[in-house]
Amino acid sequence: MADLAAEGTAGGIDQLTRRRARQIARRLAVPLPPRDRRTRRGAGELASTPWRAGSDELDLERTLEAIAGDPYPEATDIVVRERVRQRRSVVLVVDVSGSMRGERVRTAAATVGALAGELSRDALAVVAFWSDAAVLVRRGEPVAPLAVLDLLLRVPTQGLTNVTFALETAARQLAGVPQRDARVLLLSDCVHNAGPDPRLVAARLPRLDVLLDTSGEVDVELGRDLVRAGRGRLRLVRDHRDAAAALSAFFRD
Repeated sequence: MADLAAEGTAGGIDQLTRRRARQIARRLAVPLPPRDRRTRRGAGELASTPWRAGSDELDLERTLEAIAGDPYPEATDIVVRERVRQRRSVVLVVDVSGSMRGERVRTAAATVGALAGELSRDALAVVAFWSDAAVLVRRGEPVAPLAVLDLLLRVPTQGLTNVTFALETAARQLAGVPQRDARVLLLSDCVHNAGPDPRLVAARLPRLDVLLDTSGEVDVELGRDLVRAGRGRLRLVRDHRDAAAALSAFFRD
């Protein structure tokens, strides 16, 4: 990922988390939004995306990274360059409560850093939460992936887990955005132990996907309920190695 590589000399970042973010980024190929057929050919900015019929400009470096060590690559492992005009509005909601300390926070931070680079052409917001919530990046603000890592790692892991308030905060970031262009991605163990039932808020979001860390205490049932209410998808991850495939899957539909 070019953004992470360009910022590789930035100071103050946890080196392990930076390496993990770059590992995730190398495996990421987030599909573009559906094409607007009214867009004239050649308009827009180039972006990497899994191959599909009609794509003809190969992203050789990303493709080689995706198929390295795999003797039977699939068509979806082929990464191409296409032009895109549409911008998604994505809110990343990151759990930094007491139950997400240590390795779990590093995995979440690395995931957000990698995805921030991949979604650099989109309108991105980042929210950190515990029993309270803080908007680290407001929707549409310029996003530097390692700066997001730095912000996340500076937030103390603390307190209880109020998923409801976090999702309400995310919803405010999406105010006025057409539903088809808006989504929320929650990174958490879903051990909700403060505030009212988050299922009600999830149902009011345009779409909610959940990346559920299962390396410790976890509430898988709540995670399933949230994505059912939010018309999204649930992916279980144990560490940063699982993150890239899960993130790519979220954006395929």
